Amino acid sequence: MEEIQFEIRSMELSDYEQVKKLWLSIKGFAIRSIDDSKEGVEKFLRRNPGLSCVCEIDGQIVGAILCGNDGRRGCLYHVCVRSEYRMHGIGKAMVGFCMKALKEEGINKVSLIAFSTNDVGNAFWHEIGWTKREDLNYYDFVLNENNIFSFVTN
Repeated sequence: MEEIQFEIRSMELSDYEQVKKLWLSIKGFAIRSIDDSKEGVEKFLRRNPGLSCVCEIDGQIVGAILCGNDGRRGCLYHVCVRSEYRMHGIGKAMVGFCMKALKEEGINKVSLIAFSTNDVGNAFWHEIGWTKREDLNYYDFVLNENNIFSFVTN
């Protein structure tokens, strides 16, 4: 496999358009109308400065992670790598960036949610040593009905 050169850096609000374009390029990816809008991402980045990251190759964003914490536990959201750049260590490097940043914040445990139908993502998390929890149920309660899901189907 050909080695590629990439750079992992903190996500900035100015990256939003490229990150959204990346999200919309990934089949099965789900985004929310409010939370994943530019304003929603700005709010998230302001609350969690320096934790989220992007991967760039030749000035183009090919990977991204939204990363935050509540003071007790970290959480990764929207972990993605453009399909043609997978299997080059980009995902693992981005996760490492986020884990290091969370550790520097004094966070000791990190979680994430992966759709059960996301075979590629679930295989990735298993491969890099994350543990699938079988001992709990995950619950949601919608406070804003306007914050709807949109799935990429192409």
